[in-house]
Amino acid sequence: MVSLFTDISSESVAAILPLYLTGVLGLSTISYGFIDGLYQGVSALVRVAGGWAADRGGHPKWVAFVGYALSCVARVGFLFASTFGGISAVVSADRIGKGIRTAPRDAIISGATPPEHVGRAFGVHRTLDTTGAAIGPLLAFLILWWIPDGYRTVMVVSLAAAVIGVAILGFLVPDAVPERARTLPERVPLRIRELANPRLTRLLAVAGVLGLLTVGDGFIYLALLDHGGFAAHWFPLMYVGTNLAYLSGATPIGAFADRVGRARILVLGHLALVGAYACAVAPFPTAATTIAALVLLGTFYAATDGLTAALAGAMVDPVARASGIAGAQTVVALARLCASAGFGILWYVQGPSTAFVLIGAVLLLVIPLGLATLTPLDAPESSA
Repeated sequence: MVSLFTDISSESVAAILPLYLTGVLGLSTISYGFIDGLYQGVSALVRVAGGWAADRGGHPKWVAFVGYALSCVARVGFLFASTFGGISAVVSADRIGKGIRTAPRDAIISGATPPEHVGRAFGVHRTLDTTGAAIGPLLAFLILWWIPDGYRTVMVVSLAAAVIGVAILGFLVPDAVPERARTLPERVPLRIRELANPRLTRLLAVAGVLGLLTVGDGFIYLALLDHGGFAAHWFPLMYVGTNLAYLSGATPIGAFADRVGRARILVLGHLALVGAYACAVAPFPTAATTIAALVLLGTFYAATDGLTAALAGAMVDPVARASGIAGAQTVVALARLCASAGFGILWYVQGPSTAFVLIGAVLLLVIPLGLATLTPLDAPESSA
């Protein structure tokens, strides 16, 4: 529920940000790419620190609380920021808060779940998380429908939802600790060798390469808008459509991955992303191609986001679980930061169609290599 309300908060703003930056503030795609890169990746700067603090102190709830509270404070900043520098600073603060909270939160989930159901557990969490991510853009759409220039109203609603999420965490969520960590006679320093697992290293390498080829959602929606796939006032609903597809697929795909192999599904999920790229630059845009792009993008997230954390959490000692998850999330976040910043330049120089064709073609070449590299991780550790 904390994630649900927090995503209502964050995604209501994220749904208007591309249009707000390029349409209202008049920024270029290069500037938007930089800010979207911050949104995608600045959390990487503190993810490992957040995971380490949770493992070291044994109180993941309160580490997560600091992160959620920082993002809540950043919502106030959105009410006043109106320049490239101001927006960049507020986005950075919000994403630093996300970086602090993510690994401790996922460690609580992983530590409270039987190993054979961890994929399903993360799927359930992502379902609630994505429910909020669908409600947030829908609220933004309804507000802008009634108040065409109501961007600040959206930001006030965003702040209110963030406050509710922080309150639920502070008053209702137990401070769960992994079982092994609870039985240790004393807390010991976390050492790098606890994370030096060849299986984890392999996961990080492939996740990083795939992340470099993952373009931010806003670029796909702007491409659909540029090609005439929908009218501008429907823009926030693009996020709703993607998140509904994510919501529908997260739990069943997580449970399916538990049976057939999490690493295999993680890599194959990127085929849906290639499909979304293709729809974004279809030569004859229609409502059908727009809907297909949203469904494919949501399917991609359902098949990748939770499984990355599930795989990483299962590969390290329980006492270092939050740090292991943070390591994987850091690599993905940094890669996506580079992807957004680089794609903004590529769009500006080559145009959206050429940019998407190039990155989609490279991703198609990388997927078979990633599949060959990661599929052995689905076998027991002794045989992988």
